[in-house]
Amino acid sequence: MTDRPTGPARRIDGARATGLSHVRSDGTAHMVDVSAKPVTARAASAAGRVLLSAAAVAALRDGTVPKGDALAVARIAGLQAAKRTPDLIPLAHPVAVHGVEVDLDVVDDGVDIRSRVLTADRTGIEMEALTCVSVAALALIDMVKAVDKHARITDVRVTAKSGGRSGDWREGAS
Repeated sequence: MTDRPTGPARRIDGARATGLSHVRSDGTAHMVDVSAKPVTARAASAAGRVLLSAAAVAALRDGTVPKGDALAVARIAGLQAAKRTPDLIPLAHPVAVHGVEVDLDVVDDGVDIRSRVLTADRTGIEMEALTCVSVAALALIDMVKAVDKHARITDVRVTAKSGGRSGDWREGAS
């Protein structure tokens, strides 16, 4: 059994010329070699939202979630997830995670989640920021599922990055 596609779909001629750095000319995925890149300070921020029922929002605000402190559990889950990103995302490089901030704010329709992840390494840390928000959201849903079986994760995205060859970027900036 093989994990490679067969037939015409397997061939991607000139993949490097088209900017697909993780795809070799034969169409197979690989991890890009970043060993020659300089170590630079890098940061990435991400955000997302968990939409919740009024009952779940009230339980979070009142501290009456049956499983306990849902926001603390989600925050710790996000911190752990940022450090485990290469174990979850196949082509993500293991990078030294030097700092992680996770903020969860209860709002009228759910919880806003924001992360900021910092490193000094050879490649970006956007995937770590996204994984942090995503897993914090999953942990939050696990904590409130007895109160709200219809909780929904939405709007997970990178909101900013700095460092590296492509420079700085911020959501909404031109």
